[in-house]
Amino acid sequence: MLFWEDFHEGHVAVSGRYVVGREEIVAFARKYDPNPLHLDDAAAGASAVGGLCASGWHICAIAMRLLVDGVLANADCLGSPGVDEARFLAPVRPGTVLSLRRHILETRSSKSRPDMGIVKMRLELLDAGNRPVCELTGAFMLGRRNPGFRPA
Repeated sequence: MLFWEDFHEGHVAVSGRYVVGREEIVAFARKYDPNPLHLDDAAAGASAVGGLCASGWHICAIAMRLLVDGVLANADCLGSPGVDEARFLAPVRPGTVLSLRRHILETRSSKSRPDMGIVKMRLELLDAGNRPVCELTGAFMLGRRNPGFRPA
């Protein structure tokens, strides 16, 4: 089990492998983001992106999946106060193979809760050529291994 103390500023790690399928792109779009870029080959081909691509929200969900599989499933994660920034850098097409690179930007103790700390990360979804297709910056709350005194 990983705790707040196990995360260190400057640490970078890459994990996971996820192949984005065409059917998955279309199914996600039908349910959550029915933009023609994500649903229809002809409409997507005539657009500025030049072909069918995954929704940015779909890409964020894939990043979360890879983050959980790569680290959070084995951590005392207490949730997240939110995402500060999401940037979509390149279209993600059917068949794209993605991995996740995570950068620990900052760690700090919680001022109000001695039993947890905050870890700020930049997440990059990388294609098979190690080019970022998406960047997310946000924080995660993690339990502390040694929380010290807890006021009553």
